[in-house]
Amino acid sequence: MTALLEAIRRHAQAHAGSNGIAATPIPGLTTVRATAPSGLVHAISRPLACLVLQGSKHVTMGMQAFDFAAGDSLLITADVPTVSQITRASTTAPYLSLVLELDAAVIADLAAQMNAVGGADHAPVRVQPTDAEVADVALRLMHLLDRPASVQVLQAQLVREMHYWLLAGRHGAAIRRLGWPDGYAQRIARAVAVLRAEFMQPLPVGRLAAAAGMSVSSFHQHFRSITSLSPLQFQKQLRLIEARRLMQAEGMSASGAAFAVGYESVPQFTREYGRLFGLPPVRDIKAARGRARAAA
Repeated sequence: MTALLEAIRRHAQAHAGSNGIAATPIPGLTTVRATAPSGLVHAISRPLACLVLQGSKHVTMGMQAFDFAAGDSLLITADVPTVSQITRASTTAPYLSLVLELDAAVIADLAAQMNAVGGADHAPVRVQPTDAEVADVALRLMHLLDRPASVQVLQAQLVREMHYWLLAGRHGAAIRRLGWPDGYAQRIARAVAVLRAEFMQPLPVGRLAAAAGMSVSSFHQHFRSITSLSPLQFQKQLRLIEARRLMQAEGMSASGAAFAVGYESVPQFTREYGRLFGLPPVRDIKAARGRARAAA
């Protein structure tokens, strides 16, 4: 995968922002670069495939922990809370990865053509060696970026091909669950879309259940089964993660960030922030800035 590593290195080095993330003209496709080990990064991840080309990373989801390095792929097949940390990276050998968000509509269409059925393994996070076919189509996607006029013409079929090889791989059964139109994963995904769009506002659980087409009791059960959180916990984490971003990236004060994401009480915000991130807001942001200066 030397050619893929070089293609991602060139793109990331040229386009990565201060957070190391470099978007591409292809929707859902990004590269990630880091020149030093990172602190803990909390997120509610979207379904995705992450191909690591250099360096290593540690991810936890609930009580499960995953270590993956060059040659491995991380698959996340549901909207779940994760805590990640880049564990091996340097200026001479930066951490490099390619991330593709999974498209439920493409998965549904492919699964129907493949006459594939889902399996019983519903684990939302898994690590596997990157299949040669996945790496090959990833390289062709990266080469496409060097020919801007070709992106609009060819991107859809190459993204579709990558989804195909992921579905054809050892964890295809788990990925296929994302494409079941009336499956629980798709129903919960509709409620998650509402939460992501409107997490700053009060959201009655009845509205979320209606978006999922479920009774409130059934919605609670399946939401927690798929995401590992209750709807309220999910919304709270979205608020706290966005508040942290506002303070780190935009220099907002703790009280300003609290009110911006929907909190009415700064003390409550401070307590819940400390429980999630391990430090109260001001100390946490100060520590993050210290790590950034040390890595510069």
